[in-house]
Amino acid sequence: MTETQFTPRVFSGIQPSGGLTLGNYLGAMKRFVTMQDEGSFETIYCMVDLHAITARLVPADELRHNTRELCAGFIAAGIDPEKSILFNQSQVPEHAQLAWIFNCVARMGWMGRMTQWKDKAGKNAEAASLGLFAYPALMAADILVYHATHVPVGEDQKQHLELTRDIAAKFNHDYEVEFFPVTEPVIEGAATRVMNLQDGTKKMSKSDPSDKTRINLTDDADAIAKKIRKAKTDPDPLPEAVAGLEGRPDARNLVNIYAALADITPQAVLDQHAGALFGHFKMALADLAVDKLAPISTEMSRLMAAPAEIDRILGRGAERAREITVPILQQTYDIVGMLRS
Repeated sequence: MTETQFTPRVFSGIQPSGGLTLGNYLGAMKRFVTMQDEGSFETIYCMVDLHAITARLVPADELRHNTRELCAGFIAAGIDPEKSILFNQSQVPEHAQLAWIFNCVARMGWMGRMTQWKDKAGKNAEAASLGLFAYPALMAADILVYHATHVPVGEDQKQHLELTRDIAAKFNHDYEVEFFPVTEPVIEGAATRVMNLQDGTKKMSKSDPSDKTRINLTDDADAIAKKIRKAKTDPDPLPEAVAGLEGRPDARNLVNIYAALADITPQAVLDQHAGALFGHFKMALADLAVDKLAPISTEMSRLMAAPAEIDRILGRGAERAREITVPILQQTYDIVGMLRS
C-alpha cells in the first residue's frame, strides 16, 4: 500500500496568558519567523485561547487583551499574516470538535501520566478542571486538524507531542486508515530555554514577582539595557570554551541569550569575548538586545493602539484556517461513521 503523502505543514500555538517575555521570543517566536521565511513548510500559528482557560476562568476583558497582545507580539516579531496563517483558536470550531473525537480515542491512563497534569493539578487534583486533564487531547486536535507534519516543541511540551503521535496512530489503527500524520517534532536550537536574569537555575517567567528577573517584549530600550546591566553574574571572566561555563548558570544564560539574539553558537560568542569580565560583556549584550528587541516593543505598542486592525487580521486568519480544517473534520466524521448533510 502506498504511504500517504501529507503537505509539509507546521503548526504551533502559544497561550494568550499575558506578559510576553524574551523567553517567548527566543523560545518560540523567533523560530516561527525562521520557519515561515525558509518557505519549506506551510506555517500556521495560533493563539490557543481555549487552552488559556483550562487552569482558571480568565476575566473576559483580560483574555481579549492578552489575545490581542499575543497577536501583536507575533506580528512585531516578524510573522507575516500573508505568509503564515495567524488566528486565535476559538474562532476555528473544528479544534474543539476534533478534540471530542480524540477524547474518545485517548485513554485515561495516558492522560494521567502527563507530567504537566501532575504539576499543575498538584495535590488538589479533585478540584482541577476536566479541561486541564483533557488539555493534551485538545492539543492533539490543534495539530492534527491541519494534518500538521511538524511541530516546534519545547522541553515542557515533548510529552504532549508524543501523546499526539499516539492518538494519531491509534485512530489510524482502529479505523484501518492512514488519515492522520504521525507528526514529527522540530527540535529546539541553542538558547531557546531562557533563564531568570537573577537566578540562572530558574526559567524566565512572567509570574515571577520581580520584574528585574525578565525582559518583557513591551520594555523600552532603557529598561532592556538596565535589566541586562543588573543581571546576576559571577566574578570570573568568560572562558574560551563552552565547557568552561559548566557550573556557572548565570554566565551560561547570558552567553546563550547573546548567541540566540546574534544567530551564532555559544562557542562563537566565547570566541569573540573570551577573557572579558561581565561588566564589558553585559554592555555588548545590552546593545545587541536593544537593537533586536526595541523595534518589537515599538511595533507592539502601535498595534495595541489599533485593536480593530488586530481583530481583522485574526478574523482573516481564522477564515484561512477553516479552509483546511473543515474538510479534514468532515473526512474524520466520515471515517468514524457520523452522518452529515
